[in-house]
Amino acid sequence: MAPKVLISDKLSEAAVQIFRDRGIDVDFQPDLGKDKDKLAEVIGQYDGLAIRSATKVTDKILEAATNLKVIGRAGIGVDNVDREAASKKGVIVMNTPFGNMVTTAEHAIAMMFAVARQIPEASASTHAGKWEKSKFMGVELTGKTLGVIGAGNIGGIVCDRARGLKMKVAAYDPFLSEEKAQKMGVEKVELEDLLARADFITLHVPLTDTTRNILSKENLAKTKKGVRIINCARGGLVDEEALAELLKSGHVAGAAFDVFSVEPAKENPLFNLPNVVCTPHLGAATTEAQENVALQVADQMSNYLLTGAVENALNMPSVTAEEAKVMGPWIKLSDHLGSFIGQMTDEPVKAINILYDGSVSEMNLAALNCSVVAGIMKRANPDVNMVSAPVIAKERGIKISTTNQAKSGAFDGYIKVTVVTDTRERSIAGTVFSDGKPRFIQIKGINIDAEVGAHMLYTTNEDVPGIIGTLGQTLGTNDVNIANFTLGRAAVKGEAIALLYVDAPVPGEVLGKLEATGLFNQVKPLAFDVA
Repeated sequence: MAPKVLISDKLSEAAVQIFRDRGIDVDFQPDLGKDKDKLAEVIGQYDGLAIRSATKVTDKILEAATNLKVIGRAGIGVDNVDREAASKKGVIVMNTPFGNMVTTAEHAIAMMFAVARQIPEASASTHAGKWEKSKFMGVELTGKTLGVIGAGNIGGIVCDRARGLKMKVAAYDPFLSEEKAQKMGVEKVELEDLLARADFITLHVPLTDTTRNILSKENLAKTKKGVRIINCARGGLVDEEALAELLKSGHVAGAAFDVFSVEPAKENPLFNLPNVVCTPHLGAATTEAQENVALQVADQMSNYLLTGAVENALNMPSVTAEEAKVMGPWIKLSDHLGSFIGQMTDEPVKAINILYDGSVSEMNLAALNCSVVAGIMKRANPDVNMVSAPVIAKERGIKISTTNQAKSGAFDGYIKVTVVTDTRERSIAGTVFSDGKPRFIQIKGINIDAEVGAHMLYTTNEDVPGIIGTLGQTLGTNDVNIANFTLGRAAVKGEAIALLYVDAPVPGEVLGKLEATGLFNQVKPLAFDVA
């Protein structure tokens, strides 16, 4: 059955057609997002939900979304999605951070021009029949220092445009390297230096606990007299009350804001102050940007629903379509390894240690980690997946560590998972053969070669004669067919294990008969999702 996607906000018809062309059943209801009760009533039918800003995806909506796998936001901001609830539900949340980068950067540049030359006020005055040429004395941008807070995707474009305007650009960004700054042609500075030197300051960072009020009252007081401040990023980055006071005192010469701490902004301390330009969150509001993000979200959601590729996800590591093809068998192996340990472990897990050896160590380890953790968690919560598993692990205080190393053995690559509890450590390793099939290659340090089946039986015993015969005879006389059989031992007369691939689950009474022989230390039925 084809995946089913609901579009609950206004989205380009071209985006709707992308879903159709990819073979996805799409339901285009552009006004449904405004009716939260109706949305909650129907959302259970859909695998994907494509939205803009009008649809509010609350925990109530997610609770009703019994089949939902992915939410795609056409745009950058996802303030209208309860990401924590989505993660716990196992729903991927994607945005489209690149579709409107140029548009948002251009708006910041336009706002800088507007506040430098007082264009809105001069326009209003002229429309009113006045000719106040001397009143609107502006400043040139050429030769001025632009302080850019956040030199990422959008901030980087602003830096490039500003250099084209012959401005001096100083950038503050903890993640900007000196080498990258040199390539961009900007000066990397600390925030204190930027505040003291910049003639214009423009912000291009997300709103986080670190960046909230980055231009606080204290930092605004450190700015150069006559500075002009532009914010086209996120409301909450600037203390608007403090900025209003500095505008009134003349310390700040002007401000241009497209975003506000409370939106829709019906009132704000910056409103109606001289030389303050305000727009209603228009950063991404161009025809080209709206089309770009709509097409991008349709492509991303289609790729995930059809191939498993994860792009621009906010609550899961991204996996490109190319990676998905190569990593598919390894992700399945990771899940099997985690599932084995999860089914074998009854006590609370304290830590999960994952070793990647050889070729697999160069893959997307974050995604593989999620798959391992999901496999472990499934025993306690069958609904857990790669999105929700890390959230649950964190809530339980489980420590997850990763080690990667160069090829060290007979296999081109393998994964070893070790789980630590209060009483023991349990480990298993596996690899993917050239046929793309996962294999278990080591359990408890004992080498084996076991194909993974939907139904398996695991036993441990002392290495004594008669074990194979007992297993075969007991299962055979009780109509349990063995598809594959793997043995391993630590040493002669030491601990031995058997891993049997059987056609159907082993009945409880048969397990009881095996235990009654007194030959086995452990008899454990296992199940794996091999679809």
